[in-house]
Amino acid sequence: MKIFGIAGWSGSGKTTLLRRLIPALRGRGLTVATIKHTHHDPAVGDQECRALALAGALETVVASSQRFALVHELTLEPEPPLDDLIARFMGNDLLLIEGYKWARHPKLEVWDPAQGKSMLAPDEASIVALAADSPVEAANLPRFHRNDVDGIAAFIFQYCEL
Repeated sequence: MKIFGIAGWSGSGKTTLLRRLIPALRGRGLTVATIKHTHHDPAVGDQECRALALAGALETVVASSQRFALVHELTLEPEPPLDDLIARFMGNDLLLIEGYKWARHPKLEVWDPAQGKSMLAPDEASIVALAADSPVEAANLPRFHRNDVDGIAAFIFQYCEL
């Protein structure tokens, strides 16, 4: 399994890009899985699933004919290390990781100068490409327009040697 990340500041367009990038990579015949880091409390599962967690269940599997989801409650445990989460996805061709700016896997930075935040690329060696809509002089990296989904998919395909 190959691992590639999409990083950037909150609101830069990471999820929007991933929602368009996943079908483009699937169209190349890849199985794709994702890990998304969030600073919010993710609401996973329906009301009954959450009721089981409130009752004390540490893990609940919610299953239907369309999908299943494993919900693991972190009561006294710290957030799991990224490597532990990655291990759950073995068997896929590509794992796309959204967030985890400072993790060591290669990643594309999605950058929007209108946010007023500094670019990560100059100080983060794991960033191997950049998606930005305006010209960028600070980074000597392959650069794509944030809407260039086909170009970004081709880059990831080639970079990860898929």
